[in-house]
Amino acid sequence: MAKSTAFSFCHLVAYSAIIFSQLHAAKLEQQLQHQHQHQHRLQHGSNSKSNVSLFVFGDSYVDTGNWRKSTGISWKEPYGSTFPGKPAGRFSDGRVLTDYIASYIGIRPPIPYKWRKVVKKSYLEYGMNFAHGGTGVFDTMVSEPNMTTQIDFFQRLVEEKVLMKQHLQSSIALVSVAGNDYAAYVARNSNDLQKLGAFTEAIMDQLAINLKRIKGLGVKRIAVTLIEPIGCLPQQSASSSYKNCSEDWNSGCKFHNQLLEQTLKKLNDESNPPVFVTLDLFNAFFSALNRQRKHASGSMSMKNPLEPCCVGRVKGKYYCGSVDESGAKQYVICENPNLSLFWDEIHPSQSGWHAVYLALRSSLHKLI
Repeated sequence: MAKSTAFSFCHLVAYSAIIFSQLHAAKLEQQLQHQHQHQHRLQHGSNSKSNVSLFVFGDSYVDTGNWRKSTGISWKEPYGSTFPGKPAGRFSDGRVLTDYIASYIGIRPPIPYKWRKVVKKSYLEYGMNFAHGGTGVFDTMVSEPNMTTQIDFFQRLVEEKVLMKQHLQSSIALVSVAGNDYAAYVARNSNDLQKLGAFTEAIMDQLAINLKRIKGLGVKRIAVTLIEPIGCLPQQSASSSYKNCSEDWNSGCKFHNQLLEQTLKKLNDESNPPVFVTLDLFNAFFSALNRQRKHASGSMSMKNPLEPCCVGRVKGKYYCGSVDESGAKQYVICENPNLSLFWDEIHPSQSGWHAVYLALRSSLHKLI
């Protein structure tokens, strides 16, 4: 009798797991359909029947849902409150850079890698997003896959023919990475910043290897973002009460971007035809900041562009999305996120990303 009961219980558990898996898959399908409907409203005159596939590598600026729900702040309230109306794995109140790039080339955002087994295969025609928030070219302060491992995931899917030739023949890769490498370096070497230049060169060496791998796997165009002005992120400008950017940080970012452009030029010299292009996030962020400052000067409702919308109640202890032991919210949100350039201490709001996208848009023809 005991054996029969155990047998029945195991089958019940297995059956329940199958039902849960099916329900989870159906929920993801509904979420993707919902996002696709919103994406149609986001289109900016691009060809919605584009056959381009987009493959995304990097960090939280382009991650659309790869972090684990159990630990990822991007899956907790109030993230996703503007779009899609609930947490959806994006590190913002709404859309991020990936969404706007996908919209420009006329496709829905590619599915996150972690969803690949629970959605229809037809979704693969739009590409796949391998980016994980908090990661870098090298290992950072989070135990998520760095860029090399993300490319390993991509390579495995190509070798296993999950991603077929038709997915690669008109493909674009979007790479946004390195900010977390510098944050990790400073955290580990706070008293030894003199070697930061050598660290930047090490980033370039590994990045070049990574980009060659992506190209070797069949991607036809690879867009790499210049690093944003880290000194203007609220995390850095907080020391001046959000009045000024950190020029030291921004100087380091300029050095990084100069080396990156040199690295990509060298890679293009080795390619025929050229494959690598840059997306100038550095100047796009400044354009968005200046635009916000201009509007803020003539409006009482517009926020200081360096001040984030969502912050923890106690600086250094709580952050956007934090709750205490009892589950009580330990963060505050501005009245209207659409009037803020930054959502939290590091990430732009959806409105901020839209402003960055508008600054980039005239250069995006390089992608096609």
